[in-house]
Amino acid sequence: MLHMKDIWVNWFEGEENSYNVCEFFEWKKSDKIELLDQVTVVKINSALLDYIENSLQELPEELLADVYRQSFARQKSERTPLDYCFIATDGLRAIVVDTIGYHTPIRKSKMVPRQEEQLRQLVEGHPEAEYYMDYLECEKEYHILSPEPRLMLGLIRKEKQLKQLLFMALDQLYSEAELAELRYWYTEWAPHKYHAIQFMDFEEAWQSLYDEIKVGWSVKHENFCHAMIKGQPFFEKLWELQFEEEKRKTKK
Repeated sequence: MLHMKDIWVNWFEGEENSYNVCEFFEWKKSDKIELLDQVTVVKINSALLDYIENSLQELPEELLADVYRQSFARQKSERTPLDYCFIATDGLRAIVVDTIGYHTPIRKSKMVPRQEEQLRQLVEGHPEAEYYMDYLECEKEYHILSPEPRLMLGLIRKEKQLKQLLFMALDQLYSEAELAELRYWYTEWAPHKYHAIQFMDFEEAWQSLYDEIKVGWSVKHENFCHAMIKGQPFFEKLWELQFEEEKRKTKK
């Protein structure tokens, strides 16, 4: 097995979509960055890498067996083996995975660019490991609480997280709102459509609102999201978390 030493990681836990595992340039000072003493490397095909990046389903048994206790963390002077931790790469892209003892990719991290380049050089010329997966061909289903990647394309970390918060608020609106409340929020988003909205039934109004909101991100999206979550403590806390870093910078 191939190995790399002294790998910096920023774990994102329980993320099934790769767009929520942030690239190095979007790591924050408040993130808990760790240094792994040694990490085993597995070169695989792009389809399996996509699967690992974009799901929380079980990993191939042969892969787990190959990487078992091949990676180590260091705490002070003690070197601790990690059950199933590895770097997966197709020769171009890469992701660091730690299952924390389970058989699914619970924690994921992107790599520091310098180390990612070292990885590409390390695996160049090495064959891909072949692992059998009878469920790899299953097409992933996206929905409002797990948006498809194209809806997050080009957004920075804060924008992606605020957009997912807005989708959570919209999902709650669909589940709990009466027609009058839905029409109110649609009119807040598109006041020029007021008269047309008054003749829409619930499904038409909600689908039209969602279709207009789901593409892109703007100040209008941000203001609409802020208005929708007012008075809801859980959503407000998630909102505040996205602006804490900016507040700290402003105070300095």
